[in-house]
Amino acid sequence: MIYPRVIAHRCGGTLAAENSLAGLAAAARLGCRGVEFDVMLSADGVPVLMHDDTVDRTTGGAGAVRRLTLAQLRALRVGDEPVPLLSEALRRCAELGLWANIELKTVTGGDDAELGVTVGRQLAREWNGRGVVSSFSLAALRAAQSQASRHACALLFETLPGDWREFVAATGAIGVHLEAARFNPDDGAALRAAGLAVACYTVNDRERALALRAAGVAAVFSDRPDLFAADEM
Repeated sequence: MIYPRVIAHRCGGTLAAENSLAGLAAAARLGCRGVEFDVMLSADGVPVLMHDDTVDRTTGGAGAVRRLTLAQLRALRVGDEPVPLLSEALRRCAELGLWANIELKTVTGGDDAELGVTVGRQLAREWNGRGVVSSFSLAALRAAQSQASRHACALLFETLPGDWREFVAATGAIGVHLEAARFNPDDGAALRAAGLAVACYTVNDRERALALRAAGVAAVFSDRPDLFAADEM
């Protein structure tokens, strides 16, 4: 799979409220071809876009996402809109022609397998598959694959573990996403030699992004896609 070279972090980076439909639209207007967003479950098991365990930082409300019902979450505002549903984000990405990295966001006290199964079922029904599903949680990723095996997945690490080949074998991952600040070019070379795409997060400096690209990194996740020219994305 060919990754977009710049992927707008949490929908649109700093262009709009994070993990919002407005962010998807802003990224598309800028010419960004790829976006990333985080998915977790409401108390009643509905996939929504949210990064933190709680809604406190991004909505003005309070409480753990996993303890709030969908109705309660939809009553909150992310920027000028309700907390988005995964279904809304998938539909908007398709309308805008956006490649998507859907991150399964595990939460404290949550059930990783439940998250993976629930999101995987929805992806199997509603997603065009243009992008990858990723997670720090192997359990969540494998559960999602059990429901949506035709969709590509990527492994997410801060630094590459020594047993990364076992993770790849267990998931059939096509890519590995690593923290840019800890990126080791030798690790990148080993991953590429194994036929895997390498992406780095989160890169908000254009020169750093270009240096990573020169080192063989296929894509960077950025809060500042506006720093890049359209032909660099």
